[in-house]
Amino acid sequence: MNLLIFALLMGLWTGLTELAAAETPNVIVIMADDLGYGDLSIYGGRVATPAIDRLAVEGRRFTSGYCSASTCTPSRYSLLTGTYAFRVPGTGIAAPNAAALISPETVTLPSLMKQAGYATAVVGKWHLGLGVGRPDWNGELKPGPRDIGFDHCLILPTTNDRVPQVFVQDRRVRNLDPNDPLWVGEKIPSPDHPTGQSHRHTLKLDWDQGHNGTIHNGISRIGFYTGGHQARFRDEDLADEWIRESRHWIDSHRAEPFFLFFASHDIHVPRVPHERFQGKSGQGPRGDCILEFDACVGELTQTIEQLGIKEKTMIIVCSDNGPVLNDGYKDQAVEKVGDHQPAGPYRGGKYSVYEGGTRTPFIIHWPGRIAPSVSDEIVCTIDLPATLAALTGQSLPPDACRDSLDLRGVFLGETGARGRDHLVQQDNGGGNFGLRDGHWKLVRQKLPARATRQAKSAGEDLPAVQEQLFDLSRDPGEQTNVAAQHPEVLSRLRERLEAIIRDGRTRPHIP
Repeated sequence: MNLLIFALLMGLWTGLTELAAAETPNVIVIMADDLGYGDLSIYGGRVATPAIDRLAVEGRRFTSGYCSASTCTPSRYSLLTGTYAFRVPGTGIAAPNAAALISPETVTLPSLMKQAGYATAVVGKWHLGLGVGRPDWNGELKPGPRDIGFDHCLILPTTNDRVPQVFVQDRRVRNLDPNDPLWVGEKIPSPDHPTGQSHRHTLKLDWDQGHNGTIHNGISRIGFYTGGHQARFRDEDLADEWIRESRHWIDSHRAEPFFLFFASHDIHVPRVPHERFQGKSGQGPRGDCILEFDACVGELTQTIEQLGIKEKTMIIVCSDNGPVLNDGYKDQAVEKVGDHQPAGPYRGGKYSVYEGGTRTPFIIHWPGRIAPSVSDEIVCTIDLPATLAALTGQSLPPDACRDSLDLRGVFLGETGARGRDHLVQQDNGGGNFGLRDGHWKLVRQKLPARATRQAKSAGEDLPAVQEQLFDLSRDPGEQTNVAAQHPEVLSRLRERLEAIIRDGRTRPHIP
């Protein structure tokens, strides 16, 4: 009996200790779209970003901050689930009619925050699919954000270069007129349907490749849709609408802990910022969208200051992948880039497993709790579920968030705290990988089938997979392959990557 009482007391003591250690700041995760390491002025960019720079100066700025994938859908999947997207088939860039990629039983970042007593919302770009089989655009869009832990959502269902240009509020298309039903498809609905090919002369933003389906607001998109005219938005108003919604939602929940995922569409194509930003950056629409994104960060920061909750709010600024210039529209991004380096000193960008594809801005701001500092420790957006769960006093189920690590100490700037010792970087479909291991970097890429066929016909024997090894401490731009000079390092990293893929998890099992 005494042993039983002792065990009960110890369990109570452990629970009270965890509760006492838990913190409940409001959390706002602000994710940019296609924003590169070098796109912010605090990281050396040529476009002034004073609102974000202020957060970086007052908070903690990371020089080795990453997302886990170099395109949007797999990167966002990993942020919300804490699991590498390459482990889950079908998590490449989602099509307009994609079904929900995150099932309702999945433990997610918003479900963890909700479990900790937080109000939760997502405002902005979704691009993780809706519904079962395909979305029911004229009915309930379920499952969706509301079914994986978000109390509220106002989202763009895919991405704005894909149809349809409507908002989904909670589980339905907002402002949809039942007498004008919305249809979304992969094939042209009728021969006379206006597209970027048939009506190219009417476009206000010309396409360069692929973006030549249905026209809306003078811009042709990927895919086709009809109807839903009352529900459609104007591209120029997208960011302002999300800020209005976010400010209202924050104000409504200021008396309780809240978690807001603000998923901006800037600086993704089509780059059509509000008129007040057009022509202001000197770098064309891409630079103007960086200005718009910075203004959104400023609006959200101003909101929590006006509500008197600045000291109670953690803001995390990040990006879903690295930069791209020409991504399907003729918007002068290449012509007007000048000496601006969107990826900073790093090689590659969006779609790439070189550093420029996944090393991005990463800033954490929490006045009075996080001291101003710059950190070289490796952190990743995939670590948000485990880190915020631990911060709010929760334990992760054993099979949840399989690649998310608790980096509380690093996030908060605690003395001696260490970040990741490794990180896997994937491309869109997960066929190509980068493995950062300390200062070493393995790049493993599949050669295109066409290249291997041509080599074979010429009598050459090319391997199906090409491996490169870089020493980031000496060569951060990944220009010199040192695999031949360090075969033992190459072998060690190869084996580690293969084990990570094979084992299905990297988060340690905790008994």
